[in-house]
Amino acid sequence: MSEHGGNIIGIAQQYGLSANELIDFSANINPLGASERVKVLIKNSLADIEKYPDAEYRHLHQAIAEAHQCDYNSVIAGNGATELIYAVTRYLNPKRALLLIPGFAEYRRALRQIGTEIINYPLTEEAGFQPDLRLLNTLSTIQPDCVFIATPNNPTGLMPDNPFMQSLVEHCERQGIALIVDESFIDFLPENRGLIPQVAVSKHLYVLRSMTKFFAIPGLRLGYLISGNIAGIAEMKNRREPWSMNAFAARVGEILFDEHDYIAATHQWLTSQQHYLWTQLLTFPELTVWPPSANFLFFRCHKPNVDLWHALLKYRLLIRHCKNYVGLDERYYRIAVRSEWENQRLIAAMQQVFAYG
Repeated sequence: MSEHGGNIIGIAQQYGLSANELIDFSANINPLGASERVKVLIKNSLADIEKYPDAEYRHLHQAIAEAHQCDYNSVIAGNGATELIYAVTRYLNPKRALLLIPGFAEYRRALRQIGTEIINYPLTEEAGFQPDLRLLNTLSTIQPDCVFIATPNNPTGLMPDNPFMQSLVEHCERQGIALIVDESFIDFLPENRGLIPQVAVSKHLYVLRSMTKFFAIPGLRLGYLISGNIAGIAEMKNRREPWSMNAFAARVGEILFDEHDYIAATHQWLTSQQHYLWTQLLTFPELTVWPPSANFLFFRCHKPNVDLWHALLKYRLLIRHCKNYVGLDERYYRIAVRSEWENQRLIAAMQQVFAYG
């Protein structure tokens, strides 16, 4: 099974299904789809396939810098946030790294590729799967070269509180620990600006963003990294392969920050449908559900002998099994928030699985 959601073609082939039959709750992509302005831009830019993209991606980097009111030289865009996870890992070349578990698989893969010693820091159910100030004590004891943390976390969807994150940033800055904060889902939290405003006064903070999930462009692949370590950003740009982003992704990225109507519509959809799924899942006594902050929900099924992944696949619903996350087992699942009728279909299927009604 894939380490990520969205493997709809592979699952369909494995189980003899048509990919078009399946509703994909395993990938956390905005169900509104790409905006009309994005689609029109691509149609009007078809001639760009005949030309090389700007190898420096100047207009894209400028758009990102202006959107976040940061230094142009502190920004590097990439072929999804994933490319930049590998880029910053290769640049830092840490001997020892700390990973919060459960967490996104690509941090571990990137570190393993360069032979880094990985220390796991478990986020436990007893602590609500949230880090607290005990993490700072662990960092002082272990003294890793870098730490990865996702805010909100994937797969739990939980957001650490702002005072904790501020303490973590300050601790890592004092200790000279590279802190890589993955904010791939933070656009779904309209009231949270994240840590990008702090990069100007931090030399060890690296903030990752993804445009794939919120703007529903997973086929284009687009993300960016912002850091106050200007020399480090320049080094990452110099080291990577040329033209890592295609022309369409670069052009689209230049306009996404101005998609105010789309952004507002997304937040309106999420407020409604996140609440619906959350409250409906809470009605199942067989589940323990954690409060969502982003566009997906995390839960544990404690009814014996129920494999929800296979059970829901019979209803042509694909959810994310979390058993291949380090620190979790077969009882844990993640589901994306989708459109109203799709969410209703999921809840109806779960009622059948648990034999309600």
